[in-house]
Amino acid sequence: MSVVYDCNDPDSRTDGLKAAAASVRSGRLVVLPTDTVYGIGADAFDSAAVRALLQAKHRGPDMPVGVLVGSWTTVDGLVLGVPQQARALIEAFWPGDLSIVLPHAPSLNWDLGTTRGTVMLRMPLHPVALELLRDVGPMAVSSANVSGKPVAADAHEAQEQLGESVSVYLDGGPIGESVPSTIVDLTGSAPVLLREGAVSADAVSEALGVELGPRE
Repeated sequence: MSVVYDCNDPDSRTDGLKAAAASVRSGRLVVLPTDTVYGIGADAFDSAAVRALLQAKHRGPDMPVGVLVGSWTTVDGLVLGVPQQARALIEAFWPGDLSIVLPHAPSLNWDLGTTRGTVMLRMPLHPVALELLRDVGPMAVSSANVSGKPVAADAHEAQEQLGESVSVYLDGGPIGESVPSTIVDLTGSAPVLLREGAVSADAVSEALGVELGPRE
């Protein structure tokens, strides 16, 4: 049975984070607030849990899941290398609304979908999300909604869509206007803007010191 925890109440938040961490470690799904949207998450290294996440959203592996991290240093163990451009974006916008696509470390035993050897990484600016991530490590996270339906504005809207497929719902209150993260692809010879979201293309270009290439 799913349980909703009010993270605006200190005792409920403590209990909720403990329950969410236990759920993630046991291969179950949780819903958590982030700075952009509510997310449905699982242990990034538990392939069965990631498949369950995709199934809960009614989507296939052709739409891979991104990974949220709780600290800058976590990135070093997840990717093939952290180029200077990635470090510039991390220093400028993390924690925050910018996602970075990089080649992932080939030694990692994970299955996030059809990623073609890449991973999309972000460090969210939300205290509940960061506390959970720092406890359990990198999580595969996607928006907490069924594909094709509106993004959930709060935990209860997420529960209406995802129901008992999620073990723990962490309710941090309404997110407000749901603005997706900006996505920058750094896997090629030049940075490419895949999606302009909360961080403007101009701000990304300024941080990098170069113009962004067009998406192919």
